[in-house]
Amino acid sequence: MDPLTQGVVGAIATQAVARPEEQRAAAGLGFIAATLADLDVLIRSTEDPLLFLEYHRQFTHSLFFIPIAAACLVALLHPLRSTRVGTLFRHIPPWRLGILLAVAYGTHGLLDACTTYGTSLLWPLSEVRVAWNLVGVVDPGITLPAGFLITVAWRRRSSRWGRAALAWVLLYLSLGVVQHERAERLVHRLAESRGEVATRVVAKPTLLNLVLWRGVWRTDGPSGTLYHVAALRPGSLASDRVSDVQSLQPLALDRELPELANDSVAAGDVERFRHFSDDWLVAVERDDTGRLVVGDLRYALLPDQVRPLWGIRVDPRHPERHVEFATLREVHPEIGPRFWAMIRGRGLSELP
Repeated sequence: MDPLTQGVVGAIATQAVARPEEQRAAAGLGFIAATLADLDVLIRSTEDPLLFLEYHRQFTHSLFFIPIAAACLVALLHPLRSTRVGTLFRHIPPWRLGILLAVAYGTHGLLDACTTYGTSLLWPLSEVRVAWNLVGVVDPGITLPAGFLITVAWRRRSSRWGRAALAWVLLYLSLGVVQHERAERLVHRLAESRGEVATRVVAKPTLLNLVLWRGVWRTDGPSGTLYHVAALRPGSLASDRVSDVQSLQPLALDRELPELANDSVAAGDVERFRHFSDDWLVAVERDDTGRLVVGDLRYALLPDQVRPLWGIRVDPRHPERHVEFATLREVHPEIGPRFWAMIRGRGLSELP
């Protein structure tokens, strides 16, 4: 999630387990420790643009890395105990400080796994990128109330308010679980209404809310495999509503780039991007130079669009070169109003 939410949740977790005399130190150090896992964004290469995709939300976000990170942070803080900054935490024994820092740091990977962007929670045992798709990467519904409660907890040095903040975070994530289940069921119903069977389904919340979702699913029929996209508004008090469905073929390199050798660097990069995108790749377009743009269908500016937010450019003229990472979003003035209209259910059809 965004750094502010990560910090707030880290502070909440440490304050919930901290003693009364540790409350302010727990909040400050917990906020900082919970954001540090994202330092992996500094791992980049000018020669290999996909390197940052492989390492972002990888080892620094792993559950097995938590004790290592906590030990390193305790070691880094130790020289500060005799300084003015150290007055904040010098009364906390190192072993106790390590526990608080581990709790804060550990919230980062788990919270990221609740979003729509995969997280390698079990690295190095597994490279599977966990994405529970419960909340968007940015959602004020979780951040603002939790931030208010944790501020009260800090001012009053009260673990009770810290637990209230933690309860709100868990309640909001539970609402995400409910909405996610509704959205997945809605995808299957939508496919059935078209006389199809969805063999793979991904339902992702859109930014800033749990009301509007993006559904992406796969069907395998006589005409071949197709990917489908639609905006979803699972109903609770109102009826379920959906957008029109858009369909397209999944990426097939032998069809799009038959001249590209399977053992080339560029073909290898496509497979790396395929792993990152959980095999939801589509061919977007060819540019004027003949490069093929391949996109990750799971993400788009609007939940009913098939044009992805990002992708890669594959140049068949230079198979020995790495692919280029490409930002594909095209922002138009009508996107914002249309997004909010869909949240309110406008422009969507009822699904009986």
